[in-house]
Amino acid sequence: MGKKVLVFVGTQKGGFIFESNEKRKRWKTSDIHFKSWNVMHIQMDPRDQRLHAATSHFVYGPATHYSDDLGKTWTQAKQVPLLSRGSKSGRPASTVEEAFRTEGGESIQEQPEKMIKVWNIKPGRESEPNVLYAGAQPASLFVSKDRGETWELNEPLYDHPQRGQWNPGAGGLTLHTILLDPTNPQRMYIAVSAAGCYRTDDGGQTWAPYNKNVRADFMPNKFPEFGQCVHKMAMHPSTPNLIYQQNHCGVYRSDNAGEDWIDIGEGKLPSRFGFPIAVHPTDPHTAYVALEESDEFRMSVDGKFSVWRTRDMGDSWERLTKGLPEKAHLVVLREAMATDTFEDAGIYVGTHTGQLFYSRDSGDSWDLMADFLPPIQSVEAAVV
Repeated sequence: MGKKVLVFVGTQKGGFIFESNEKRKRWKTSDIHFKSWNVMHIQMDPRDQRLHAATSHFVYGPATHYSDDLGKTWTQAKQVPLLSRGSKSGRPASTVEEAFRTEGGESIQEQPEKMIKVWNIKPGRESEPNVLYAGAQPASLFVSKDRGETWELNEPLYDHPQRGQWNPGAGGLTLHTILLDPTNPQRMYIAVSAAGCYRTDDGGQTWAPYNKNVRADFMPNKFPEFGQCVHKMAMHPSTPNLIYQQNHCGVYRSDNAGEDWIDIGEGKLPSRFGFPIAVHPTDPHTAYVALEESDEFRMSVDGKFSVWRTRDMGDSWERLTKGLPEKAHLVVLREAMATDTFEDAGIYVGTHTGQLFYSRDSGDSWDLMADFLPPIQSVEAAVV
């Protein structure tokens, strides 16, 4: 029996699952999942093939769900990610009583920070059975140790002393990227808009900013310790010290686990601005970005939708257009680019106007998989 390729698409009005064989020429489309819900992310855990979905609803609030039958049925988590009661300092209070302070003899009730949505769900390492991670808005990291049934807040990050100086990007104060070092179980990275990249080397007990040489053109100090607006980061598991970053202010590469960053777009790409970045599944030197004209004009560069590819870690770039619309003013959000695992890689890109494009040859040529979807928030791919 041949392999099955699944593409999971989260949109503002529900989720979709596309299915094909390994030739990836013809696709079947599922019925809509979570109809009318905002589906931020659908991800398959490769360790047990359980699907996990991050959803939110303007009435019912945020939630996570899981499925053990490839989306035929879904179960909501017993306990969704929740934030603690807030304190006046902006740090979480561990009890309800701690949310009530006395100042000058007067009792002050402090409002808790409200959970807005879960942005993405990241399966743990092979050495972490049953463990999942989730990034949320307002910027917070959660861990589940029971396959997504319950979630626990990572308090050291939420209570970070720099948190009070973090500022929200246009999409809010959001923790959207989680990267796990497969060779070091104590090391992981997160990215927050707009706070930058943070790394832990002790399993999440402490966190430090890793943003050296990354620009923040919107700040008085163009190279601050933190405060950069990371849009997305990507890592290939075979080379965990090599990390790529699409930032509000450029495309970057780190060769030393984030210790410093190299600008790999200046003078080579027509724009510094874009949201997604992805790495080829079998070649860590090959990466992809979808650029926009600028942070002011958020649409396709030159009115021509394109994907850019580097095969030499950013030393040079080529514009990929074959099969993509010649005249289009499109937006691709940070979670809306994904790859499958074939050497002739499938690259999948979703737009905010509901088009889903894909390539079966690592980006050399492109086809339209779906059109007229709701605005696409995220795209993921899996081979089973």
